[in-house]
Amino acid sequence: MAKEITASLVFEHLPARKPDSHKGSYGKLLCVCGCSQYRGAAALAVEGALRAGAGVLTLAAIEPVIQAVGARCPEAVFLPCRTGEDGGIDPAEGERILQAARGSDALLFGPGLGNTAGTASLLEQLGESAGCPLVLDADGLNAAAAMPSLPRPANLPLIITPHPGEMARLCGVTTAEINASRESVAAGYARANRCVVVLKGHRTIVAGPQGEVFCNTTGNPGLSRGGSGDILAGMTTAFLCQGLDPLYAAVCAVWLHGAAADRCAARLGQYGMLPHDILYDLGTIFANSGR
Repeated sequence: MAKEITASLVFEHLPARKPDSHKGSYGKLLCVCGCSQYRGAAALAVEGALRAGAGVLTLAAIEPVIQAVGARCPEAVFLPCRTGEDGGIDPAEGERILQAARGSDALLFGPGLGNTAGTASLLEQLGESAGCPLVLDADGLNAAAAMPSLPRPANLPLIITPHPGEMARLCGVTTAEINASRESVAAGYARANRCVVVLKGHRTIVAGPQGEVFCNTTGNPGLSRGGSGDILAGMTTAFLCQGLDPLYAAVCAVWLHGAAADRCAARLGQYGMLPHDILYDLGTIFANSGR
C-alpha cells in the first residue's frame, strides 16, 4: 500500500543551505527543451528548476526558444543549437549536447521538444551516453515509447514523469487500464525498468525501483493546464542535480508542486491560476520552512 507524502517527510530530505556554500554546491543541470511551437514549455521547466534551487542551469535549445527563456530567466546559461527541419533541435547537434551532459549532474530531456523524428534521434544519442542522471518528460517519453527499451545512462538514475496517456504508450495498454490500476502499474514498471516513476494525476503516484510507493495528497484541479508538468519536471531535475536520492527528489518535487498550487488556488482561484503563478507560492513555502 502506498505511503502518503507528508510535509515532514519532504523537509526531512530537503536540507537547509549551508552558509559557506556557492553555486557549485547545488549542481549543474542541463535542460534539453523547447521547439518553435512550444517555447513556453522550456521557459516553465527552466524556471521551475531554478526556483527549486539548481546551482547552474544550461538550456540547450534553438534560438527562438533561447530568446523566450532569456527574457524570463536571465539566470540561465544557454547552449544555442541549430534548428532542424521539424522546428526543433537539429539532431546533428547531438554530440555538442552530449559533451555538455557529461559535465552535468543531471539532464532533463523532453518538455516542449516536439513529438518528432528529430527528438527521437536526439534521445537515441543522449539517453544511454549522457553520463549523468536523466529525467524524461513529455516528448522524451513519447520518443522512449517507440524504442525497444527505456534509454538510460549506464548504472545511473532514471526518473520518468508520465501522465496516464504517456504511461499507456510506454506500457502498450489503454489509458483506461492505467487509470484503473495506477498504483500497481507504476510500482510494476518502476521495478521492471529500475527507475523512478512519477505517474501524474489526481493523487500522483511516485514509485521506486525497490518497490517503494508513495501517494501525494497536495494539488488541485487548478493544475489542469498545459505547462504544469513542465514546472514539475524542472523541479524534479533540480532536486536530483543537488544530490537528493532519485526517489526523494521526485517525492519532494511532487509534494511541493502540489502544495504551491494549493496556496496559489487560495490566492487566485482554480479558474484564475496559471502554472507560472505557483512559483511565487513555492518561494513562500521555502521561506516559511527556512529553506
